[in-house]
Amino acid sequence: MSAKRHVIVTGGSRGLGLGIVEALLAEGYRVSTCSRAPSEALERLAGPDLFWQPCRIGDGDEVRAFMDAALDRGGGSPLWGLVNNAGIAREGVLATFPEIDVEEVIQVNLTGAIQVARAFLRAKLVKRGPGRIVNISSIIGQRGYNGLSAYSASKAGLDGLTRALAREVGRLQVTVNSVAPGYLATEMSGTLAEGQRDQIVRRTPLGRLGEVADVVPVVRFLLGDGAGFVTGQTIVVDGGITG
Repeated sequence: MSAKRHVIVTGGSRGLGLGIVEALLAEGYRVSTCSRAPSEALERLAGPDLFWQPCRIGDGDEVRAFMDAALDRGGGSPLWGLVNNAGIAREGVLATFPEIDVEEVIQVNLTGAIQVARAFLRAKLVKRGPGRIVNISSIIGQRGYNGLSAYSASKAGLDGLTRALAREVGRLQVTVNSVAPGYLATEMSGTLAEGQRDQIVRRTPLGRLGEVADVVPVVRFLLGDGAGFVTGQTIVVDGGITG
């Protein structure tokens, strides 16, 4: 690409977010990312094309501060993409699930994504040109999972946001898509009991949990020029478990 495109990635300090940040930097993008705290792995990627700021996604004031700083640090790079990756999971039966945990899951996974997308699109109205939004959803939002009702609701909402927003911003030549990973071998899935993990592996046609490296290429594709006519879609990357 001629000029470095600027992509904003939320939750880029570990797991899938970190993998996305690393891949985009390697491809020559300028990347702005945030997380509640830094990580050693993210710090190793430090350089002129990477900007990081602490931010609690879902906190409106912190989201606005991060987005303002990211847009300012983007320099002369054209604002191109947003990857709404930040997310949390809290497990528990809904009848006894603490209300504060329900609120936090919805606030981070759905409300926060809406806040970031809104700030991104407001900037795109000023800095005209095509762009990409990629929301990291989950197969849990489509199929559900015992003990993850709030998480499932938040991810289903994210897929709904994708479909509606794609219609809303198509006239701006901004595409909006979701990527719905299956069960990944990341810190988030580390809370599963061994028996649960074994059961998931047995039910997956490819016979394993997914890896970050299985999902990153799909995100890269949706951010690239080749996906310019793909919008409003949810692309599942789950080893066939929902097939």
